[in-house]
Amino acid sequence: MLENFSFRTITEYLPLFGYGFAATLWLSIVSFAGALAVGITLCAMNLQRSQALKVPAKIYIDVIRATPLLAQLYFLYFGLPRLGVVLPELFIGILALSLNSGAYVAEIIRAGILSISRGQVEAGIASGMTYFQRMRLVVLPQAFRVTIPPLLGQAIVLVKDSALLSLISVSELTRAGQLLASDRFMPAEGFITTAACYLALYYGLKTLAASSERWLRLRPTGNLK
Repeated sequence: MLENFSFRTITEYLPLFGYGFAATLWLSIVSFAGALAVGITLCAMNLQRSQALKVPAKIYIDVIRATPLLAQLYFLYFGLPRLGVVLPELFIGILALSLNSGAYVAEIIRAGILSISRGQVEAGIASGMTYFQRMRLVVLPQAFRVTIPPLLGQAIVLVKDSALLSLISVSELTRAGQLLASDRFMPAEGFITTAACYLALYYGLKTLAASSERWLRLRPTGNLK
């Protein structure tokens, strides 16, 4: 089936794939940083007793998790201009990934915080700690241990989801494969190379996740410096 597979053509397009690889990595890092900001904010709102904060956070998380990323991406790409908001495709892509992944990050962080024993929180209260002191000194350092592996797993999902940005003409890995396929009419060369690049990213993140899990098992609780 692949007797006419052209490695020479792939070699010619390696600079394009190199650019796409770097762009996907950069997009993923920026988007995941945005997702962390969104997730921490949503988690903080969701853990409050005030319904005015809790309910909007729950609704947002449920809506994002119940709808496909592609629909959210198209809503931002086509919907915002209808509202008079025109943004570059790159910014829209990062925004879509951040808002989508942020909902999942919020639940990961919330689960990590809720895994901390209530007795430790009450001990902090008895010691005279404020809410922010309890979170910074008691809850978050321990929740950090629990949340790192699933957060890295979510980062892997985000990297794969970034392929959808090619649909709004953002230059990244999948877009590089599309260009090779359309320029030379060689879809096998284009998308097999794209898949190989995503595999490299996947195994890099998987190795990082495994290393973090080993590190967390070796570190004593409460000592994450």
